[in-house]
Amino acid sequence: MARVEYNEGFSDAQSVNNSKRDTFLYKDLNLFFTPNPVTKDISKVTDVQAIKRSVRNLVLLNPGEKPFHPEIGTGIRGSLFENFGPIELSGLRERITQTILKFEPRVTLSRVDFGTEEQNLDNNTLSCRISFFINNAPDRLEEVEVFLQRIR
Repeated sequence: MARVEYNEGFSDAQSVNNSKRDTFLYKDLNLFFTPNPVTKDISKVTDVQAIKRSVRNLVLLNPGEKPFHPEIGTGIRGSLFENFGPIELSGLRERITQTILKFEPRVTLSRVDFGTEEQNLDNNTLSCRISFFINNAPDRLEEVEVFLQRIR
């Protein structure tokens, strides 16, 4: 009996892309809602800027603030009146790390640091630096600095 071979045309589409830079470009809305000067539509942010804004928004979001997704957020602003010590900073670092790992699949988190030079604990302010690699460009380390300050 002759062996029948089937043409598996989809196997070529299952191959892995080995390039360092994917052709996919990340796009998000500009949350400042500034109009595009040409189209008069809302402008957009792309690529690295879009991802940095997303990471920043995840850190500053309180749980329950995002409609239909109350689980998203770190709640870090609520801890600005705490007495910061190693245990409290470790808890904040863990909350930020878990939130970014869970809700931002476009990045590979490197580290979360709290700056001591800008830290003014008497005025309830805290500086947080988040370092990550974008999965689309894994050879460049990106950083986002979030300065937390109680304003009321």
